[in-house]
Amino acid sequence: MSISDNVKRVRAAIAEAAVKSGRHPEDIFLVAAGKTKPAEMIRQAIAAGVDAVGENRVQEMLEKHAQGAYKESPLHFIGHLQSNKAGRIVGVCDLIESVGSAALLELIGKKAASSGLVQNVLLEVNIGREPQKSGFFPEQTEEMLELASKIEGIKVLGLMSVPPFSPEIDKICHFFDAMFNLYVDTRRKKYDNVSMDFLSMGMSDSYIDAILAGSNMVRIGTAIFGER
Repeated sequence: MSISDNVKRVRAAIAEAAVKSGRHPEDIFLVAAGKTKPAEMIRQAIAAGVDAVGENRVQEMLEKHAQGAYKESPLHFIGHLQSNKAGRIVGVCDLIESVGSAALLELIGKKAASSGLVQNVLLEVNIGREPQKSGFFPEQTEEMLELASKIEGIKVLGLMSVPPFSPEIDKICHFFDAMFNLYVDTRRKKYDNVSMDFLSMGMSDSYIDAILAGSNMVRIGTAIFGER
């Protein structure tokens, strides 16, 4: 199937899950995860109507950006972001989804403010408390939102998470539910520089369950572009 056909199929599945969860299909934001995919394939996904393109690697993203791969599409950074590379993508990305430390928050804010920008970000939550993954633990979320509210140059638009892998979807759904509850709790509180519009969770093998659990932003690679 073509990339266009794949996007249509994913959109249909998103629409069905959205309706089942009591929302409208247009409430779900579709990010095409373009890791390892060439600029031409990225352009095809954009032409097929994805809402944004997400990249995992800074150097790859900057190279494809220079090739004009993301014209007419918002660009997200969705991978692990190292502090020494964060400054290179401030102002290039419309949204940095994977801000998982206080140091990153402060660094991004400083870079953005010095450039006269406001950088939109999501806070990455390590919902499975996995030592090999970046992100805040759930109980640190309020503390990080308080910190973000005091940092010039950033705006927090919500939360993002990558739950632990499991062949048993019920175990993954447990983490999706926990993330949604955290999202709802944090939305009730008011902070400067924070709007809490998005809960980004769910990938090619789990996006339907993520939407049913409350996600409104999904990051889809394989189901759009095929196997890497």
